[in-house]
Amino acid sequence: MDTGFWKALKTKSGALVLLAVVLAGAGLVALTANNPRSWKLGVALYTFNPSSFEGQLDKADSAGLKYVEGFTFGKSIPELKDSAVMKLSPSGIKKLKAFVEKKGLKMESIYLVGGKTIHDWKKEFEIAKNFGVKYVTAEPPVRLWDSIDSLAGVYGIKLAIHNHWKGTSAYWHPDSTLAALKGHPNFGVCADLGHMPKSGINPVDALKKLKGHIIAIHLKDIAAYNDPKLVDVVVGTGVIDFPAVFRELEAQKFNGHIIIERDRQEKPSNLPSVIQTVKYYKTTLGLK
Repeated sequence: MDTGFWKALKTKSGALVLLAVVLAGAGLVALTANNPRSWKLGVALYTFNPSSFEGQLDKADSAGLKYVEGFTFGKSIPELKDSAVMKLSPSGIKKLKAFVEKKGLKMESIYLVGGKTIHDWKKEFEIAKNFGVKYVTAEPPVRLWDSIDSLAGVYGIKLAIHNHWKGTSAYWHPDSTLAALKGHPNFGVCADLGHMPKSGINPVDALKKLKGHIIAIHLKDIAAYNDPKLVDVVVGTGVIDFPAVFRELEAQKFNGHIIIERDRQEKPSNLPSVIQTVKYYKTTLGLK
């Protein structure tokens, strides 16, 4: 027996070495920030919007996902007269939150509609606060940048700027998003990959421009570039180079949420396409 080895273990550094060896042998080495195993894969509940709130959660659970992103313009539950989430009282939000927790799911983000006034935004930040989210996804009006950034700071909730395509969104180009981020420390980015090609934007190039600001990704695909009339297709079946997307995120040491989203409503539901996307995601990244 090597007595020098055992003496080394008595020191703090030696003990750490042994711990690392044991964890490595068990396949439990701590995840690095750029390791895809540390990314939080989930689904936007909007993907299942024809279903009730509870039905949306059921489908997310059936897809084997842990994280969900809510949306304030969706219906709630029959008990609350199916009122839009944005119109619920704090007690109503508490009931919805209980459904999420009962399913063993985590809602760490929610899409805000916002509105034309800062009062509208405050109401929805209150909803976000009551759900206990870590960030909100939204497209804040340009004239309200300063006020909404301050509001996000007061609530301690980051706002991830989402993009639609040219002609429908102030954030269709990554340069526009960068302009919004300047001087607004509570803003970040939720990059919707499927919307970018509609405006002729290569998602990988956009991610490079947005480096250091990306909080989350909306994972969707599209069949062609420069056609704003197209509706999304199943991830991995369109024109987006997802292996290159994932490599870029790894290079940036991304450590956030990957949210699967479908805009097209398939029959009988989007669940099969979400399951297919989860499989594609794991296979492409070599995950089990």
